[in-house]
Amino acid sequence: RPHEGSTGDLTRWWQQFDDPVLAALIEAAQRESASLAQAATRIAEAQAAVVRAGATALPSLDASASRVRGPITFGGPPILRTQDQLQLQSSWEIDLFGGQLRERQASAARLDARAADWHDARVSVAAELASQYVALRACERQVVIDEADLASRRESERLTALAASAGFQSGGQAALARAASADQGSRLQAQQAECQLAIKALVALTALDEPELRRQLSARTAALPQPSQFRVETLPAQLISQRPDLAAAERELAAASADIGVAIADRYPRLSLMGSIGPLRFEANGVTLNTTSWSLGPSISLPLFDGGRRAAAVQTAHARHALALANYRSRVRTAIQEVEQAMVRLASNGQREVQALQAARSYRDAMAAAR
Repeated sequence: RPHEGSTGDLTRWWQQFDDPVLAALIEAAQRESASLAQAATRIAEAQAAVVRAGATALPSLDASASRVRGPITFGGPPILRTQDQLQLQSSWEIDLFGGQLRERQASAARLDARAADWHDARVSVAAELASQYVALRACERQVVIDEADLASRRESERLTALAASAGFQSGGQAALARAASADQGSRLQAQQAECQLAIKALVALTALDEPELRRQLSARTAALPQPSQFRVETLPAQLISQRPDLAAAERELAAASADIGVAIADRYPRLSLMGSIGPLRFEANGVTLNTTSWSLGPSISLPLFDGGRRAAAVQTAHARHALALANYRSRVRTAIQEVEQAMVRLASNGQREVQALQAARSYRDAMAAAR
């Protein structure tokens, strides 16, 4: 697990490759990543939703002030009156059927999901940058090999031409030697172009100026980053359970489950305590009255007929839960496939490395024997 939920651990994980250029480029890519910026924005939105959901369980308090001037009558001729009032109004909805609790649970689950998305974005950006960086270094190594191959073919072309001029080789052999040199020159140019394309990709990922990026890359040209230790110590199931994309899907599933409770609670009565208090000044026909007005009492609302709107909301919540469950299962299957495929590739590469080293030793022996 590269990040352990910590922003610092992910950086330290990449430092094991003992390549400071790689670590610096990953940091630059994360600073400029649009996906990371979007994930951070979604976290802020989810945090605001948690605050809103928590506020519904608390009493609300509002202040109002009014001044009214106009005629009033008590059965006789109208008189001019002035009324000034300052009032504090409060209401508190009691969570009878757990709708507010389920709403808070849904908001908290979605905040966890957005945090997991942010970690997933960081891992993805780092992996994409590292893959492109390693591909560039491998491309540069291949260019070195192709240049040596071209030099060898040109020397073979020169020697074949000398042998042909002396009558020891046919003109056809000399032509084949020239063709081999030209063919290798073409492959070298194609490989160099691939390296240039890889640098352009790194420019796009890091948003660094290309001259500055090339300056940093030049310090370790054709040097493949080597991890100090790279072993898979855990089972595939443990690797899967640690993936942030699966954590996000699981939290979305929990939020969808909580939404069902919110929709069901909306079908039942709502009970609120309401109250108000404030000074009142009444002036009419030269008489002034100062008093304090207040009120306190419960308020209950009972849904009777809404044309099936609340029932449809419950059905919608169940459908979204089923969709979230299907998405979670699909992501689990995809994660299993990706982890198992990665482990197959890792094992295969380890076996191929042994064979490649053996082939290299045999080629060295063949060259020594030829000499």
